[in-house]
Amino acid sequence: MAYRGRADLHMHTTFSDGWPTPRGLVNHSSAAGLDVIAVTDHDTIEGALRAAEHAAAGRSRLEVVIGEEVSSRDGHIVGLFLTRTIRPGLSAAATVHAIHDQGGIAVAVHPFWRTQRQVRSGAIHGVGWLAAELDFDAIEVENGTPGFYLFNQLARRMSVGLGGAELGGSDAHIVDAVGRAYTEFPGRTVKALRTAIERGRTSARRQRYRALGLMRYAAWGLNHERYVAVV
Repeated sequence: MAYRGRADLHMHTTFSDGWPTPRGLVNHSSAAGLDVIAVTDHDTIEGALRAAEHAAAGRSRLEVVIGEEVSSRDGHIVGLFLTRTIRPGLSAAATVHAIHDQGGIAVAVHPFWRTQRQVRSGAIHGVGWLAAELDFDAIEVENGTPGFYLFNQLARRMSVGLGGAELGGSDAHIVDAVGRAYTEFPGRTVKALRTAIERGRTSARRQRYRALGLMRYAAWGLNHERYVAVV
């Protein structure tokens, strides 16, 4: 049976609103047995670049994809395999085009995370049905955030109808979240992962949180509210 790698394709560091440093995130991901991670800080690739440097200098076979969670005005969009930062505040269509323009892969992450409070405040996190209308390469159908069961189910049903690649990502902001949702793919390298996404040969998986991890996630959530208020 061919080896199926595990990739966590949605993670944050201290370069945006995550608690782990790029070095700490790489070390923990390697210890967790992941083959590939994508560091996707909000509106910057600096954390991803630092993580990739640390992974390349280490003894682990873990590989890092340069990513970014872009704040489009229609919702958050993850770009993978980037070489430069995508400017926030563009439309979803323009953001997807900008990702493709540099040879990247555009992912609709947590597309149905669109609460009424977010809509009223203008801080919309998911692109909603635009995920089906625009030229996205993949849909995140498993987001590891606690309480996202319904959002994930809606995303999975949409992805099945589209027939494209389905991805899983922890959306980790703390190390306890790493690998709680992940993408399985044939192989174990970044190159094999990209091929699997382009051919729609990925599958999304999920693992349960431990009780201590949920407590730490709650503590991060309180801190995140203060972060958002400042930003």
